[in-house]
Amino acid sequence: MKEKTLFSHHEDFRTTLPNYEDFALVSKRIIWALNERKQGDWKNISIGETITQLDANLLDMMEKNLLTYETLGYIFETQPLGKIVSKSSLNVGTGLEITETFENKLIYFPEYDVGMTLSFNYSSSHSWPEYRFFSLSAEKALIFLNEINEKLRQLLMQSITYLVDTENGVQRRNYGEQAVVNREDVLLADSIKQDIFRSIDEFFKQDGQFFKEYGLPYKRGILLYGSPGNGKTTLVKSITGSTKAPVVYWQITEFTGSHSIQEVFGIVTRLAPAILVIEDIDSMPEYTRSVFLNTLDGVQSREGLFIIGTTNYPEKIDPALINRAGRFDRAYEIPSPSDKVREHYLRKLDIKHIFTDEQFTDMARRSKGLSVSQLNELYMSVALNWHYDGKLAYEERIEELLKQNKRSMKKEWENDEHSIGF
Repeated sequence: MKEKTLFSHHEDFRTTLPNYEDFALVSKRIIWALNERKQGDWKNISIGETITQLDANLLDMMEKNLLTYETLGYIFETQPLGKIVSKSSLNVGTGLEITETFENKLIYFPEYDVGMTLSFNYSSSHSWPEYRFFSLSAEKALIFLNEINEKLRQLLMQSITYLVDTENGVQRRNYGEQAVVNREDVLLADSIKQDIFRSIDEFFKQDGQFFKEYGLPYKRGILLYGSPGNGKTTLVKSITGSTKAPVVYWQITEFTGSHSIQEVFGIVTRLAPAILVIEDIDSMPEYTRSVFLNTLDGVQSREGLFIIGTTNYPEKIDPALINRAGRFDRAYEIPSPSDKVREHYLRKLDIKHIFTDEQFTDMARRSKGLSVSQLNELYMSVALNWHYDGKLAYEERIEELLKQNKRSMKKEWENDEHSIGF
């Protein structure tokens, strides 16, 4: 039985309710255009905050020809009738291209009988843009949203997604597959590696069958901490690159607030089971921490999410973040490499075989305190010396790097006559 509407689009309320008629006019015209394409009982359907996150996802799929769509027309002739943007995902550079948009345009998805636009509402005092979602029924709209979520999940498993908090809200940037870091290349004690990789593998195996079998909440969080340059990012890349799941990196900025926290978790939860990486979690603004903690405590916001947080400064982390089960379940220190690890890593770097066994042992002994990234710098500097002068001179380079560490810890850069002037 058709539900009755007391104020129908078939009536004109210009005389009795002029403000309502101003508001209803746009909806009337959109439904008229949809009926021209396909006759039916078109309805304006509310899908909550989902609609503000749907825009970029749908445009992505449309661009990749994963979704059939038609443009039924523009809404207002006084609004833009086309859109040109930078080709760069970072909006830099001079390359420009014409792009599809929902702004002032009615897009129709024939496979689902769904229409969508971002159009203006006008009144006597002001105007504002508003997303509008139309379907023949709420049931058809739900089918569309569920299938789009699954399409999106499959699409994002082929790339890395970055969510960046900006003054204009959460911006999404997608990047193609990155160089895979093999698990064997992670410089960590075997016991820690085994613990981390077992938990990640079981989480995504058969949609978390292990958690269901043992009656465990289907959510997990780990915190990785340690000095810069010792492999936290490498470990994260090895996890995300070897796991069949959508991966989302969330970049916290000074614009991170309660709304962006809710939006990020809303996006990622719809992709679950998925991985959410929060690098430099200590940079979370103080005024948003209670909202963040409450979100981590929420059952619905965490269902199917494996959260990985990283920090170079564990002393800045709110104790409430790691001292309560269900937020971050485990904290793992990523320590500076041991003598054995340093020697193994340097041997792996030396594909030209410019060092002897004795020199490897000596370098490992001398380089105590250097990070993994500094070992890379050591090898590159020495290799350059060897390539141009036929000399290794690794002793001097190690000494320079160790002095840099001491100056950095004592904050003596400003007193160094060789300072680069920051």
